[in-house]
Amino acid sequence: MKILYLDCGMGVAGDMLTASLIDTLEEPTCFVEIFNVLGIPGVKMGLTDTKTCGIRGKRVRVLVHGREKGDHKHESDSNTHDLHELRHAAYRKLEDIMQIIDALDISEGVCKNSKEIYRSIAEAESKVHQTNVGEVHFHELGAMDTVADVVAFCLLIDMIEPDEISASPVNVGQGHIRCAHGILPVPAPATAELLKGIPSYGGDFEGELCTPTGAALLKHFAIKFGPQPLMTVSSVGYGVGTREFAAANCVRAFIGGQY
Repeated sequence: MKILYLDCGMGVAGDMLTASLIDTLEEPTCFVEIFNVLGIPGVKMGLTDTKTCGIRGKRVRVLVHGREKGDHKHESDSNTHDLHELRHAAYRKLEDIMQIIDALDISEGVCKNSKEIYRSIAEAESKVHQTNVGEVHFHELGAMDTVADVVAFCLLIDMIEPDEISASPVNVGQGHIRCAHGILPVPAPATAELLKGIPSYGGDFEGELCTPTGAALLKHFAIKFGPQPLMTVSSVGYGVGTREFAAANCVRAFIGGQY
């Protein structure tokens, strides 16, 4: 039996989960090439080797129309066509996202998982904002970045084919974060909604360590939470986050057989 165990001691985010699984592959760049021809509108994935506290790992970078989530470049840095598309397709509803996923060159199983996960994120957002799930608006950049993380992780799970997926309790961080709605407590309300039923705790580090996408992916795939199970590890992957902390900022993926 093949086991996948995810160590979320420094939180969990979609890009970190994806990078951790890519890092377990024999040819990581091949996955990026496969992903970039799936047909997600305007999306390109990049992969870099990096370090956190001296430990090597992989970092995933998702560009949407040449921009990265959280990127505040001046408009002159992007071409006119991309800016036109960003202005006139600034927000997408859940129905739009479902249609995009349906159109991708992926298996039925990957498609089904991706849609269920994205819907769970939309449902969490709708609950905390008290609006109909179909009326939740996702900003173009964040929406497509999330689609990329969700589809990539589902595709990797399909490729690795683990028989059992488990994870550690999730470190959510502490303090507050600033967003479009104002200053919110950590974990953010939508993240807290998605973490229901998942063991989590506030760690020593200030900031948001667990994102809605990371929580949704764990909720969908992990069947149990706790210490690493008894297993014979054959591969370890490190998915490194963008922020620097005193501790190694990464998700670790352990793949192996039942002992």
